[in-house]
Amino acid sequence: MRYNITALFFCIDEFCKVFEEWEKPRLIDKGRKRHRSCEMTLSEMLTIMVLFHVSPCKVFKYFYIAYLKQRHAQEFPNLISYNRFVQLMPRLFVPLCVLLQSLFGEQTGIYIADPTALPVCHNKRINRNRVFKGLAARGKTTMGWFYGLKLHLVINHKGSIVAVKITPGNVDERSVLDEMTHNLKGTIFADKGFISQDLFKKLFQRGLKLITGIRKNMKNYLMPLIEKILLRKRFLIETIFDILKIHMNLSHTRHRSPMNCCVNILSCIVSYQFRQNKPTIKFLNPLIQN
Repeated sequence: MRYNITALFFCIDEFCKVFEEWEKPRLIDKGRKRHRSCEMTLSEMLTIMVLFHVSPCKVFKYFYIAYLKQRHAQEFPNLISYNRFVQLMPRLFVPLCVLLQSLFGEQTGIYIADPTALPVCHNKRINRNRVFKGLAARGKTTMGWFYGLKLHLVINHKGSIVAVKITPGNVDERSVLDEMTHNLKGTIFADKGFISQDLFKKLFQRGLKLITGIRKNMKNYLMPLIEKILLRKRFLIETIFDILKIHMNLSHTRHRSPMNCCVNILSCIVSYQFRQNKPTIKFLNPLIQN
């Protein structure tokens, strides 16, 4: 994937200027006189995390030690050691949350929702995992059982993400959809796992219509042709999951810190939001095209 590192750093640096001014009066004073600043700025560290997910590297350690120093040594002259960077990664959690909030896609009125599994270890090592004890849980998908987290996404028909939530692996996707879509109105499409009469009524009362497929033991019902076509286009969110997992290193089982795992997930989603050629739904009816 091609990228312009100068334009990327400019966007992130402009955000960091506003964020640091917003954050400074909200920090709690601990009474310490010593405030040592890092050699690398916040914007440089955020840029490195975003660059990792668009690079050909699959391991962050190799990306930082080899790829970054060879390809972008001039852009980052004050690189700190890899171990020190990993220690400072939890500082990026709050800025990434705010940055992702500012990069959410527009509300187009047509949305797609679906969760995906994020295993944190192999199933044979579940009983030995201590890093995510109390945070991860066993869940089940169509691909089988796993131990880890769930990433819930809501996207618009242009392929941009409009809502994100990370939960343990055993959380039902229907229980978080209402909270994720509290400010959305229009029509949202989902798979059969979202079938719930109570959830449909709750969303419909505030202006959001939930459309899903039907199970074999359910009666068929009529729907407008455009809704039937859009329901078949629900695989758009599966395409986005494939991009995030296969090409942008969203999920792996080498995490040694829950906070750094969240930083990796958020930076991957931020990197996707900067992506220009997102998968979209091309409408045949110009009346509903924005």
